Amino acid sequence: MRLLVVEDVADVGEAIVAALERLGHAIDWARDGEEAEALARAQEYGLIVLDVMLPRLDGFSLLKALRRRGVTTPVLVLTARSQIEDRVSALDLGADDYLVKPFDFRELEARVRALLRRRLGSATSRLECGGLVLDQASRSATLDGRPLDLTRRELTLLEILAARPGRVFGKDELIEQLFGLDDEPSENAVEQYIGRLRRKITGARAEIRTLRGLGYQLVAL
Repeated sequence: MRLLVVEDVADVGEAIVAALERLGHAIDWARDGEEAEALARAQEYGLIVLDVMLPRLDGFSLLKALRRRGVTTPVLVLTARSQIEDRVSALDLGADDYLVKPFDFRELEARVRALLRRRLGSATSRLECGGLVLDQASRSATLDGRPLDLTRRELTLLEILAARPGRVFGKDELIEQLFGLDDEPSENAVEQYIGRLRRKITGARAEIRTLRGLGYQLVAL
């Protein structure tokens, strides 16, 4: 899924981006509040990880602006302010969760997974469809108990499809979720990943169907 990280401290931002990319997400990274606001206007994200202390536009002001515009994207606020008033303010402004700096990256990853599960209406990190089982916590997949050797983007593609079996995902939508702004996917990039994934899940009681002119869906057989 495509996520937005808003963090002005270079080493912290790099570490957050690396952690979330390890989870299989495509990441856009904004270094200030105004850049983040522009990105959020141009692109729909699955989740925003938002620092509070930002140049040009602080995190609280950005969060308030997003919610006033009706943006419902889950927001995880990062703050060095540990006072209860600051945490309450973040939640009252529309934050879905918060994490106080310094934090353990395992907790960051767990909170991101929880918010994304909530967004998709799922209670666990386990997705199942036709013998396919995807564990979002361990970033692994099996077919009838046999481990599948999937690349990061193949696993992310399977996660997108398996989270909503039967839903049709257009090619443009998949490109947006699989690739960040710094990537330059070719026009047939999604077709290539779909083809590779189909071959690797051969034997499953599920298939990836192509609906010409519409997109792709995962369907249990």
